[in-house]
Amino acid sequence: MPNHFITGTDWEQSSGPIISRMVHLTDVWPEGDGSELPAGDKDHLANGDHPAFAIGSKANRPNNLVGVVMTYEDDATLVILNMADKFISRQWVLNVTHYNTGSKAADGWDNNLAPGDPVYVDDSALLPAGMTLSMAPLNNAGSPNPLFGYIWYCQGDYADEGVGGKNHAAKLPVVPVYNTTTEVLLCVMQVNDSGQSSL
Repeated sequence: MPNHFITGTDWEQSSGPIISRMVHLTDVWPEGDGSELPAGDKDHLANGDHPAFAIGSKANRPNNLVGVVMTYEDDATLVILNMADKFISRQWVLNVTHYNTGSKAADGWDNNLAPGDPVYVDDSALLPAGMTLSMAPLNNAGSPNPLFGYIWYCQGDYADEGVGGKNHAAKLPVVPVYNTTTEVLLCVMQVNDSGQSSL
């Protein structure tokens, strides 16, 4: 269960492509988004974090560019994102597919997380700290979420991965407890076309 953004070295799950672009911290979201929380901000980016973000004004949603944080300089509040199409990173994903806009609670779930399933940048308050992605095309206020990418295999998730066959079975699909909100650590292949092209 996440309480902070992805850190460490295994966030990068493909050797490329890399297209790095710098933006100010105020250009990305849902970093620091605590507008619906009485306790204040929940997602503060720190040096060494590698979360998935949408870029630009929320008024542009769902047609925002997306990227994964490569590095962050907190003194200058500058973020370097990898914005390359088809880059694969490891991310926390909530299996929620739909919210009840009245109660803002989850009332739809993906019970079989498989390669090719779409993943969205979600700024709903339901997402715990350290998590910016879900399976929901709309947030809990009914606004469209930007498409981030698609579930994909991590480097070690394939059946018979490596010489000698490390895995007897692929680690995908993931089958959470039926109709239960579940935080799943997955690899996601990002796209930057708002879903206008296929995999």
